[in-house]
Amino acid sequence: MTRKTRRLWLIIACVACLGAAAALMLRAFSSDIVFFVTPSQVATKPPPADRTVRLGGMVVAGSVKREKHGETPVARFDVTDGQAAVTVRYEGILPDLFREGQSVVAVGTMQKEGFVASEVLAKHDETYMPKEVAEALKKSGKWDPRFGPPPSAASWNSMTVQDAKKDLSPKDPAAPSTK
Repeated sequence: MTRKTRRLWLIIACVACLGAAAALMLRAFSSDIVFFVTPSQVATKPPPADRTVRLGGMVVAGSVKREKHGETPVARFDVTDGQAAVTVRYEGILPDLFREGQSVVAVGTMQKEGFVASEVLAKHDETYMPKEVAEALKKSGKWDPRFGPPPSAASWNSMTVQDAKKDLSPKDPAAPSTK
């Protein structure tokens, strides 16, 4: 074998090893990626049952049902983005700041009986809303931050951003200037 041939085989072996290492890293990272979805996205195209996702939205008022299975507390509640709602089942103690009408992010998987959460994250003060939830509300046309705090979950079925703009009177100091 000539010197050129050995160098070529060495380069081919290095490229093959580098490609195999990159493929293994990408495969390992892909199993750790957790995507954010909204209830309307789940309604149109549910994620695979083996895929862990973060479901974000607002807890529907009056939808929280609590029960016990043995010593384990189980909570069922609906999460909405104003266009669709998904029922979430969570075994464990809900966060202290979990409330109806507040934003929430549930980490879990979609099953036959609905969304089964392994973790529930609630807001940490009265002004906080997860970035993904705020973006989903803006995208659905249910909230525009220029017009104040997010609407209550009870008003989402009838309200759109255009309705909120109509409701603002010129006397309202929070109303944006039209000039």
